[in-house]
Amino acid sequence: MDFSEKAGIRIAHWIEHNASHIQEYENFARELDTAGKSACARHIRAMAALTAQSNECLRSALATLD
Repeated sequence: MDFSEKAGIRIAHWIEHNASHIQEYENFARELDTAGKSACARHIRAMAALTAQSNECLRSALATLD
C-alpha cells in the first residue's frame, strides 16, 4: 500500500469519526435544551457546525489526494 492509499484511509477515518461526534453533539444539545440550558446548547451546536465544516475540508483534501 503506498502513501496516498494510507493517507486516504486515514482521512476517511477522520471524516467518519467526526460525523459520529457531530451526531453526539446534536443529541447532547437537545438534552441541554430540555434541561433549560439553551445558551449552552447553542455553543454545542456551533461546535457541531464547525466540526461539519472541518469534514468539508477533509472531503476536499481526500478529493485532491489522487
